[in-house]
Amino acid sequence: MRKLSLARAGVALLCATALSACGLGGETAAPSSAPATVIPELAAGQQVSIVFESYNFGQAGAWTDTFTELIGKFTAAHPNIKVTPQKPQGNSANPATDTVSSLQSQLATGNPPDVAQLGFSELDFSVNQLKAAPLDDLVGRDAVQKNFDGAKYPYAKTARALGDWNGKTYGVPFVFSTPVLYYNADLFTQAGLDPAKPPTTWAEVEQAALALKSKTGKEGVYVDCLTKSSKDWCFQSIVRSNGGRVVSEDRKTLSFAEAPSVEAVTAMQAMVKSGAMPNRTQQQGTEGFARGDIGMIVESSALQGTFGKGLKTGLRSAVLPAFTGKPVVPTNSGASLFVFAKDPAKQRAGWELIKFLTSEEAYTTISTKIGYLPLRTELVNDPAALKPWADKNPLIKPNLEQLAKMEPWVSFPGDDYVQVRDGMMSAVESVVFQGADPSTLKGKQDELAKLVPGGGR
Repeated sequence: MRKLSLARAGVALLCATALSACGLGGETAAPSSAPATVIPELAAGQQVSIVFESYNFGQAGAWTDTFTELIGKFTAAHPNIKVTPQKPQGNSANPATDTVSSLQSQLATGNPPDVAQLGFSELDFSVNQLKAAPLDDLVGRDAVQKNFDGAKYPYAKTARALGDWNGKTYGVPFVFSTPVLYYNADLFTQAGLDPAKPPTTWAEVEQAALALKSKTGKEGVYVDCLTKSSKDWCFQSIVRSNGGRVVSEDRKTLSFAEAPSVEAVTAMQAMVKSGAMPNRTQQQGTEGFARGDIGMIVESSALQGTFGKGLKTGLRSAVLPAFTGKPVVPTNSGASLFVFAKDPAKQRAGWELIKFLTSEEAYTTISTKIGYLPLRTELVNDPAALKPWADKNPLIKPNLEQLAKMEPWVSFPGDDYVQVRDGMMSAVESVVFQGADPSTLKGKQDELAKLVPGGGR
């Protein structure tokens, strides 16, 4: 592992590449020098109520419990600010897929949440269509940068720009993870597999999965990267690891039906056909692994806390498997915090909440109880902060190791990016789990190209 100081080098490289996107378009022009009138501080004892919308409140277990705890701590420190937490409106199995439509619906009625958590791939749309407030204008650029500096540990330098657009900070980067191969060491032992040597390639994953199924009666592996509800951040990693892209580097042309992508999807389909991977929804897959009914799962490191509660013993983690002879290219999930309030008092209260949720104290709680990597990365090297936990928790190591070769989650361009993303993932899901011919990806790409500015070609 080369110790946890690897986090320093990994995040530095991560953020160097992240400026080109983290899925967002990479607008990094120099900030405007025009003065802005910042919103006033809250008066002593001034009572303010705000609504905080986060997909974490729509996910049971570690997510809701941890964020409820954080809101409680914030309220104790700011008794004059009442925070009402809510999950996005919608009925998707994964609440993160409802974030944009939820905000659109509430904006249409003139009653949006005051603070909202949105994925990195939503920055373009959040700024230009949802009209998130520029934080540099609300509270002043100096205040924004002071928050990034932290009380003791700053954000990795270039990580600060992940929520920037045209040189202004709109969203404060909040949570972050990469896809990890979790596995049940107890089931590995029962199947005659060596828990100290987890699979490193997809071919080995399939072999181990079939052994698990035949010798333990449990299911082999679930890859939570292949359904509409999983979104596309992890699928992009699978495609990139086979040498492909879902969209061209300039974000103008769809490419998820090109050979590398089709080959990757076909490999996933083959595992379903062989019985190595069961046909499960995202929720069924994650719950099945947590119960011990599935031997392996490819999942966000954010599920570490949930899996740890479900599997009292035997939970292990490894880096994302590779396609034979090709380097693994992990991509990132994650989100930023945005202000949508219009009332100055609510805007100020929202900023206070954002500062708290991205503080060293909050990141210590979030990392230890959920598994997200703290963007204040030096916390994992501080014996008084996260180092003792990280040293005792080897589950974090694959996530840290993958930062050195991570590439950002790239968004689709245009106002119809959600339809493009969901259309692509629905096609992938139909191929992998419903047995559709992989050639159907080409037809879907041609159809979705009409929704991309310039025709997507």
